[in-house]
Amino acid sequence: MSTGNMNLTLKVWRQKNTKDKGKMVDYKVADISPDMSFLEMFDVLNEDLITKGDDPIVFDHDCREGICGMCSMFINGRPHGPKDAVTTCQLHMRSFKDGDTIVVEPWRAKAFPVIKDLTVDRSAFDRVIAAGGFISVNTGNAQDANNLPIPKAQADAAFEAAACIGCGACVATCKNASAMLFVSAKISQLALLPQGQPERYKRVQNMVAQMDAEGFGNCTNTGACEAECPKGISLENIARMNRDYYSAKFISEEEG
Repeated sequence: MSTGNMNLTLKVWRQKNTKDKGKMVDYKVADISPDMSFLEMFDVLNEDLITKGDDPIVFDHDCREGICGMCSMFINGRPHGPKDAVTTCQLHMRSFKDGDTIVVEPWRAKAFPVIKDLTVDRSAFDRVIAAGGFISVNTGNAQDANNLPIPKAQADAAFEAAACIGCGACVATCKNASAMLFVSAKISQLALLPQGQPERYKRVQNMVAQMDAEGFGNCTNTGACEAECPKGISLENIARMNRDYYSAKFISEEEG
C-alpha cells in the first residue's frame, strides 16, 4: 500500500466525436495523494490541461458515491479498475503504486457509441427499460405494504436484482458485448414480485426484443459480467429471464 504521494503516467483515449478515429494520449500526473479517488485524480489532470489551454478530458460522473452508475472507465483492461465490487468513483489511488502506467479507455460496444473521449451514449439501456421495465398500476394512494405479503426469499432476490445501477460494465467486459445481465436484472426485479405478474411475459418479450434491436450481443455463459459487476448481480437472473422468455413463447402460441 502506498504511503506517500505518487507520480503516474496515464494513457487516455481521446476522441473528438463519434466519427473521429480517436487515439491514446499520454499524460503525466504528479503528487497524487493515495487518498484521492480515481475521478479526483482526473479532476487534477483536467485542471492542469485547462490551465495550459488544452481541452479537458470528458468523462461521465454524477453522484460519486457508487450509486448512479454514471462513471464508466475501462481501467487497465477492467471495467471500473482493479478492485472487485467497486465503481470507478469509489476506486482510490492507493490501489496503484508510484510510477505506475494506467491505461484508461471508454466502454467498448457497438451499442455504446463514443460521444467524446471517455463518455459513451448509453441511451440504449433507457430504451430497453422503456420497452417493458415498468408495471401498470392504478393512480392514487399506495397500498399498505402488509396488504401484499411476499416471502422473504423472493423479496431479497428482487432487491438484489434491483441493486443494478445500469453502469454498463457487464456490456463492456463481455466478449460479445451482451446486455443480458442488465436486462435480466431489470426483468427479475419485477418478475419476482406480485405487482409484476400481470405483464410478466409480455415484459420479457418486449425487453429482449429491444435489447436485440439495439445491437447487443448474445450471452455465451462466460461469466465475466457477474465477475465485473460492481453490485454483484447474479447470473441466476439470466437463467430466470430465459425461462420466462421461453414460457412467454408457449403462452403466446396457446393464446393465438
